[in-house]
Amino acid sequence: MNFPSHDQDTAPEESKPLLEKSQKAFGRLPGLHKVLAESPQAYEAYQLLHKLFTETEFDADELTVVWQSINVEHGCHYCVPAHTGIAKMMKVSDELSEALRNEAPLPTAKLEALRTFTIRMVRERGNLSESQMQAFFDAGYGHRAVLDVILGLAQKTMSNYINHVAETPVDEVFKPLAWQRGATPLKV
Repeated sequence: MNFPSHDQDTAPEESKPLLEKSQKAFGRLPGLHKVLAESPQAYEAYQLLHKLFTETEFDADELTVVWQSINVEHGCHYCVPAHTGIAKMMKVSDELSEALRNEAPLPTAKLEALRTFTIRMVRERGNLSESQMQAFFDAGYGHRAVLDVILGLAQKTMSNYINHVAETPVDEVFKPLAWQRGATPLKV
């Protein structure tokens, strides 16, 4: 299905300020944003969810763990390379990025607990057991972190699903970071 990919000339009027904001923020128009421009409401919601998630108490490593855990779990051909590049800009270590992309062990037990919790939220659709919740709390996270993971999940579900249905081409800048999921998903 060929989804429209907009720029300032073709976008609906309500999306033009959002495209301008993206252009200023990134110095270019990301492919996802070009697709989102078809629905000004979806585009604005995505930008707001992204802004709010980055304002949580999670640090750059934790934001990346949540984003990439969801991206990899959903098998998003677009978001995994994009967030690999974003992680580099956020000064996240290549070791952490590669472990997330390859579903390999993470460098700390706390980050591993965050990834496990995030993947369980995706797979169980929020229906976690008491012991799964307790494991997250025992790793040093609290109730606020639970809600913030769900916020990140809302943002990434939007982008992952949109990229799936639109078959959004990976941005030229992220093509060297292309990703394909291995044969066996991570066991959590």
